[in-house]
Amino acid sequence: MFSITLSPRFLETDALGHINNTVLPMWFEAGRDPVFRLFTPDMDVNNWCLIIAKFSVSFHAETLYGTDVEIKTFIGRIGNSSFEVVQECWQNGIKTASGTLTMVHFDHKEKQSMPIPESIKQLLKQHLIEQ
Repeated sequence: MFSITLSPRFLETDALGHINNTVLPMWFEAGRDPVFRLFTPDMDVNNWCLIIAKFSVSFHAETLYGTDVEIKTFIGRIGNSSFEVVQECWQNGIKTASGTLTMVHFDHKEKQSMPIPESIKQLLKQHLIEQ
């Protein structure tokens, strides 16, 4: 599992005082940085080899301004050229949101998927979530 702690900003709240539903996908993307680094260690976008094929976010409880959140990132499934990222947002010991995302190892010049190297698969396996 990868984990980061974020401090919600006032600008991320909505009229009801909750963290806006559009913020969670951005927080989840920030939590995926360590996954990105497995594929592109220097984070050079000119050598980027991932795309998003699908994502979903579920809300379980209110996420509020004023208290840090922890974003937990796991790997759910590893295929030949794609893998699943499972993420959770926790605040005050409560899971407030979860998300699932499918990423594809992708050759941007050829515009096609490509197999995930075995060395990277082994690194991804270290973060598998038990389902």
